[in-house]
Amino acid sequence: MARAWDRIVGLVAGLFAILVLASCSGLGDAPAATTRNRGPADLAAIAPVVTCGSLTGTDMTAIGGAGSKITSATETTSDGIDVCSVKGTLAPAVNFHVLMPLKTWTQRYLQVGCGGLCGAITLRSGASDGCKVLNDGGFVMAATDMGHTMAESDGAWGLDPQRRADFAWRGQHITSQAAKALIRAFYGQEVRYSYFNGCSDGGREALMEAQRFPDDFDGVIAGAPAMLFTVQNTLYHGWMARSNLDAAGQPILLADRLPILHKAVIAACDRNDGVVDGLISLPAACRFDVDSVTCETGATDTSNCLTQPEADVARKFYEGPRDPQTRAFLTAGQPLYGSELEWPGVFVPNREGRMMSQMVVPPVMRYLAFAEPRPDATLADLAFTRETLDALRPRHHLFDATNPDLSAFAAKGHKLILWHGLADQHIAPAVTVSYQKAMLSTMGGRKVNGFERLYLLPGVGHCGGGEGLASIDLLTAMMVWVESGHAPEALMTGTTRHRSNFGQPQGIAGSPPPAAAEPASDRPEMTRPVYPWPAIASHTGSGSYTDAASWTRSASTHVVAARDWQGTDLFAPYVFVDQ
Repeated sequence: MARAWDRIVGLVAGLFAILVLASCSGLGDAPAATTRNRGPADLAAIAPVVTCGSLTGTDMTAIGGAGSKITSATETTSDGIDVCSVKGTLAPAVNFHVLMPLKTWTQRYLQVGCGGLCGAITLRSGASDGCKVLNDGGFVMAATDMGHTMAESDGAWGLDPQRRADFAWRGQHITSQAAKALIRAFYGQEVRYSYFNGCSDGGREALMEAQRFPDDFDGVIAGAPAMLFTVQNTLYHGWMARSNLDAAGQPILLADRLPILHKAVIAACDRNDGVVDGLISLPAACRFDVDSVTCETGATDTSNCLTQPEADVARKFYEGPRDPQTRAFLTAGQPLYGSELEWPGVFVPNREGRMMSQMVVPPVMRYLAFAEPRPDATLADLAFTRETLDALRPRHHLFDATNPDLSAFAAKGHKLILWHGLADQHIAPAVTVSYQKAMLSTMGGRKVNGFERLYLLPGVGHCGGGEGLASIDLLTAMMVWVESGHAPEALMTGTTRHRSNFGQPQGIAGSPPPAAAEPASDRPEMTRPVYPWPAIASHTGSGSYTDAASWTRSASTHVVAARDWQGTDLFAPYVFVDQ
């Protein structure tokens, strides 16, 4: 059910384990303690009480309405685990898939989200590297396509209010109900602990569950959440795409030029965190001037500098769109310094091919983000103005998941872990930091500290990958917190030799596949602890920076700048709408 943990990280993780949160400025204080070797609850494996095939008769009508049904239930294997594979449809078109272990179920349920505009079912759990319960087949797992398929990638399904709701919030909620009904039927008992894990739009789905349905899950993991769906897929990606197109519609800055920019950024800002390791841990402290890597006028050799048009594109990327009249920002944040090598395929193409940012905006503009359909709208029609931002507000209450009042979720004793790579190219880390600050402002530090943690991973791209230490096991940390009551502090991270596709944009016609990682010969294998925001790992001054033992917790630090922008109020409490 999950890919194997990287060998090096797995060895060290067992030694470093999980520590209880000592203190975190702005979040309230907790007593310092160490909880080495503590793990999730020791739960017995439960055997089925009925045959797999009998589940085809499970009535789904009460959950999904007339026409809901189980379409198949067959015994098979998944990553070497014997399972009952159940597929079904919840009316009108929410397809789901549930994997139910035949011998190894330890009374836990894990639902995973999907990325982009969804439209496909992927039963993979990200940020779970080395999770023993997962690898041993201890979870029932489920996922859904959220009510449409990738064949409908033009987004026209957004004309249907029911299907909009299925994507916005209903699909994941009723899938959890269906999976739990199947668990009761198959094992003859209720699930003991339920978890949700999603990244990208899956992170939005995770937060939507915590905000709208606080009863559904005991623990929720939300990675790089696309919580500002309406702004993200219009003004953010629209700006990134348009900024890199010339008057003839051709790209200006290409992928093979990015190493020049990235090298200059690293040279300017790598030392800010006290150690030269090729990663930027404090992007808020980075003072990089694009002019420093811009070619002189008339230069014939541009192999080590950016041409003026290329430099102008990079500058626009970092800054983001502003209203032309007020000069106020229209997005909560932009890609951070140090993320440059993650831009290819998203808003910086190779020599051939389109940019993902070009492709995601039209379907969202036409059928999802605005109250009135705009079926003929193109990327060129998107105006970067306050008026456009205001036109997104009606659908904010449907698609976005930025409500900072999680009092109902917290009151039930449920837990939330947010995480974000600082080299994320798709979703600005400032969005997640803004949400963190909104929760603190709305609920107070002590209450937030009781149920939530945020981890920021230096050098890590969107939902994984990048030059940083992307291998991490948040799922075990969540289980320990929920089941044993021990809140996480330091968690082990490690380098990885693959670029994750968990949560990558899907459902977009012609969308390029995630780029394969090219292990750099000068990038050593590393292990390092990561601490809850606003702390970072600080090198002790002795020992190799590649060794976790050489790092300790810093004091509270300004990691990511959360700027004032015209949509700050979108992080205030609000009432959801259903369609």
